[in-house]
Amino acid sequence: MPGCPDEGVWAYTRLPRRGHLHPIKPRTGLMGDPGVWAYADGRAIVSGMRTLTALLSIFLMTTSLFAKEHFQKPGPIHLDRDGEKWAERTLRKLSTEEKVGQLFMVWVRAQFLNNDSDAYAQLRDVINKYHVGGFAMTVPTDGGFLIKSEPYEATMVLNHLQQESKLPLLFAADFERGLSMRLNGPTIFPHAMAFGAAGKLDYAEAFGRITAQEARAIGIHWNFFPVADVNSNPANPVINTRSFGEDPQQVGQFVTAYIKGAHAGGMLTTAKHFPGHGDTATDSHLGVARVDGDLAHLHSIELPPFQKAIDGGVDSVMVAHVTVPALEPDPTRVATTSPRVVTDLLRKQMKFDGIVTTDALDMAGLTRLYASNVGRAAVEAFKAGNDLLLIPADLDASYREMVKAVESGEIPAARLDESVLKLLKAKASLGLNKARLVDVTGVGQEVGKPQNMLVGQEVADDAVTLVRENGNVLPLKSMGTAKGGLPYTTTEETHNRVVVIVFSDDVRMTAGRVFERQMRARVPDANVLFVDPRIAEGMTDDVLHAVNEAQVVVAAVYAAPVPGGMRNSTAVPDATGTLLTKMVEHARKKMAVVALGSPYVVAGFPEIQNYLCTFSNETVSELSAVKALFGEIPIRGHLPVSIPNVAERGAGIERQARVASGEVPHAHTEVSRR
Repeated sequence: MPGCPDEGVWAYTRLPRRGHLHPIKPRTGLMGDPGVWAYADGRAIVSGMRTLTALLSIFLMTTSLFAKEHFQKPGPIHLDRDGEKWAERTLRKLSTEEKVGQLFMVWVRAQFLNNDSDAYAQLRDVINKYHVGGFAMTVPTDGGFLIKSEPYEATMVLNHLQQESKLPLLFAADFERGLSMRLNGPTIFPHAMAFGAAGKLDYAEAFGRITAQEARAIGIHWNFFPVADVNSNPANPVINTRSFGEDPQQVGQFVTAYIKGAHAGGMLTTAKHFPGHGDTATDSHLGVARVDGDLAHLHSIELPPFQKAIDGGVDSVMVAHVTVPALEPDPTRVATTSPRVVTDLLRKQMKFDGIVTTDALDMAGLTRLYASNVGRAAVEAFKAGNDLLLIPADLDASYREMVKAVESGEIPAARLDESVLKLLKAKASLGLNKARLVDVTGVGQEVGKPQNMLVGQEVADDAVTLVRENGNVLPLKSMGTAKGGLPYTTTEETHNRVVVIVFSDDVRMTAGRVFERQMRARVPDANVLFVDPRIAEGMTDDVLHAVNEAQVVVAAVYAAPVPGGMRNSTAVPDATGTLLTKMVEHARKKMAVVALGSPYVVAGFPEIQNYLCTFSNETVSELSAVKALFGEIPIRGHLPVSIPNVAERGAGIERQARVASGEVPHAHTEVSRR
């Protein structure tokens, strides 16, 4: 049972005559008696079905109370002397095979698993056969669709795995926008770039703290965040809004603030993707990305946020599968497998002594270089200076190659011990040497607190940035209100006054649903049409007909980075781009375009006259966008990036919220830069 010693099930109960706590345990009954409760020394207490049932109830209740003393108690990250001793003592007891296993972290899907199922048996085999040191939690997918799970299910799976393992496991996740990226119910935060647009470091610190509290509540100890990349390339298909912006100083400040908040909540952090993935035009999940800047560029743009993260106490740095000729001239080595990048630059020059982790080893940016022997990728990455080997393409091959490299002396035993000790100390700094399970009852107390939800919405509201406006469209007016405000009542006929076109990668996805509901809450008979690249051409005539008749047109463009997404771009696809171009030609003066994701969309449509950015496609950003369109919130965001031929970083048109009696006069609008 959770929290009980491995030797057996024990409980404590109070016997009325003696008034003391006595250890008891179940013992097999005799002569058909269902059971006899006995002291640890074998003396019988009581027998009989009725008495046994009552005592069993007490047993279960008191066992639960006792177990609570053995649940994790998250607090600020701290490694004390007891933790150090535990790590050192544990290291001495491990075999070579067990040490190698501690270096690996593999996927676990947060979903219900029967303990006798094949899927759970595979996870158990990974623990027992390969001695893995941890798991990276994600959720099932179906093609391009992410199937979110529930916090309670995630917690139960992680608790079960902890019980299966000889050593406590480290659980990590990609919670770049908080737990809501993977689970239903937690606090929803917008993308990192929205924090840059809002411009408040307190938001980033709260982001780290809240994410840490919710993560620890479900059993996750380590977040692969913050992104320290500087998005200096507008064509970047994989970083984009995952970055805080394009200014190295600002990015470094937000990275440091997030780390501070996360540590206060008891969560390990990761600065990624070293030495910088912001100035690339290739997704390293799909191919080999290249960073072409010279040393001066690297030291002035790419590296400063990582140095700030290191100085701010970041626990780990993730190395990217990118080629950087200025640092590593060998074209067969990406940063992950380059001693020049990992050991010489990161460890020695930048003085990082924490955990160095690879990016996922199954990414095409690395596997293409080791197609003939995929297991060697792990060996070369470890030799380069990495400590944690994340998501190997083939665990068995990678594990065997690593063991062979240690046994042959290719990897010195001392080098192996160094990395394993780091990982064990990380576990101790989280208190996992004392308690590894989490109290499931705490999930409902810590995850999705209303006050935290408000923080996420406040960030999204403050991030909305008005880049262009012609004074004719914004703010929109509510119209067609249901008479009496009761369900099923008729609405004022507004015909085709407001037309909303939602552009997304796939109309079957959730993108735009909240936006639609919020628009209809203000304009009940708004004509809302959803378009994706597959159907754009066939819908063109209908869309343009609606646009021509409308008084106001709103185009909501969803274009956010999806790492590993086959479209490999945050630009608007050709089919939908053609339709959007025609819409702008027909209705530019009465049309507002909202970029729910990449702010660079407008660069491809220079004639857009009204343009807002949310820097995020999360539901909080959808709500913020609609509120901003109707003047219900002040607009005060500023671009954290430059949009080529459109606006410089820091640009933003500020506007007050509309007063209750009507609109804020356009004379109150002002252009502000920071």
